[in-house]
Amino acid sequence: MELDSAKHARQHGGMTDQIARIRITLEDLKPAIWRRVELPVTNSLKTLHLAIQACMLFENYHLFRFDIGDAAYGIRFDDDDAFMIRTRDAAHMRISKLVERGITSFTYTYDFGDDWRHRIEIEEIASANPGIDYPRFVDGERRAPPEDVGGTPGFEEFLNAMAKPRHPERASMVQWYGGVFNPTDISPDEINARMAKLAKRRAQGKAAYADAKSRDS
Repeated sequence: MELDSAKHARQHGGMTDQIARIRITLEDLKPAIWRRVELPVTNSLKTLHLAIQACMLFENYHLFRFDIGDAAYGIRFDDDDAFMIRTRDAAHMRISKLVERGITSFTYTYDFGDDWRHRIEIEEIASANPGIDYPRFVDGERRAPPEDVGGTPGFEEFLNAMAKPRHPERASMVQWYGGVFNPTDISPDEINARMAKLAKRRAQGKAAYADAKSRDS
């Protein structure tokens, strides 16, 4: 079903100054690990990928894919036909296009080894606040798994070891991770710093575009 705010936006001059509020939930884990972010609807799925990396504190080490209906979006390779799924370039699909098609829920997979699957839900389309830099982090709960922990089973073993001071694997886990893992601490300051870098990159791109346009006119 189409979001009412998206429909209203198209009827009153398009969606250029609209933002999408998006909830990201890591599947197959309880308690739920989730984040909520806001991105301009003009942003691509590639930017959404970078926002997920930022708010989940992943390191963008691995491949990713968005599965939307029968289509897959990620990084397009020349030998892509060798894979079972043909992947389209995530940089070429904007959030606004998905909303216009009535698509508000889809999946995002990061690291096909650990296989971190996320449910992506576009909760709302609203007018952008001129005083806020986007993309931005809104809220969330529980820390995401560290890179290369071994998928859901490995993460559960990791949490179990971290929670028990006398666990035989705890010392090695702490050394591997680089410290004690706090599952309730999502490090909002670090998330906001990472999101600010994305917002700065967007602002620089807009400024460069405006400058080029003014010189051409």
